[in-house]
Amino acid sequence: MAAGSSHSLSIKRYIEHPKGSPTVLRLVVGSQLRRLRKECGIDLEEAAKAIRGSTAKVSRLERGQGACEERDIADLLTLYGVLDEDERADFLALTRQTNTRGWWHRYSDVLPEWFERHLGLEEAASVIRTYEVQFVPGLLQTEEYAHAVTRLCHPHASAQENDRRVRLRMERQALLTRPDAPRLWAVLDEAALRRPLGDTEVMRGQLRHLIEAARRPNVTLQVAPFETGGLAAVGGPVTILRFPEPDLPDIVYLEQLTSALYLDKEEDVDHYLSIMDRLCAVAETPVDSVGFLEGLLERLG
Repeated sequence: MAAGSSHSLSIKRYIEHPKGSPTVLRLVVGSQLRRLRKECGIDLEEAAKAIRGSTAKVSRLERGQGACEERDIADLLTLYGVLDEDERADFLALTRQTNTRGWWHRYSDVLPEWFERHLGLEEAASVIRTYEVQFVPGLLQTEEYAHAVTRLCHPHASAQENDRRVRLRMERQALLTRPDAPRLWAVLDEAALRRPLGDTEVMRGQLRHLIEAARRPNVTLQVAPFETGGLAAVGGPVTILRFPEPDLPDIVYLEQLTSALYLDKEEDVDHYLSIMDRLCAVAETPVDSVGFLEGLLERLG
């Protein structure tokens, strides 16, 4: 089919240049399946019958939220008229890659399932925009600060468990220095900078680290001071992830105490993008934010 060639090219890009995240590869497979189904005018009910499942299962596949079984993908490709052997082989090869494990799997003993998806999305993002209210973002924490945050959030965990949580966080930060590093645009509420975690030396080290991070070409750092007012109080931390693959939607990540929400509906994403844009507009400029951090550091002595 004529449309199949464009889908095949998109799939082939990920086979030849994988970006290491099975989470995003599932999103790629799902987005292509959704496009094929809609181009064929097939509804969810008919697709569900083809894989002997429910419409909910098809929806999960198309949203990249479920395991991809080769048999299901093969049956859907047949239903959608993708009969070329090379195209089918590409789809199935990518399907097999979606079931590999990310580097973070070795931390599964201290890693909640709801956070695993975020790590996978973060690995493949081209832009990460985040607003933090209570803590410095995990991607910008020093090891000492991370230890203080971890002990606060997991007071009953053993020292060994919390050490592993911190190692996971430090390893996660490597994505900011790799050759194809994403752009990180972080807005920090003033409260996150003034809240003491650890001793004074820990806070000094964290402020120095933020100042150094702000000089990186792929990091934009802004401070939302208390004077920003109610706009900064958006209800909690927000992260928006954007991907280089044009078929993939932006995803909003909302972390809660023991779970997280992942939003990809256009109206939801637009709502949070609007909030983030307004936050960035009223926050200190990147240059003034560095000055703000330097002032806090000076006051700590």
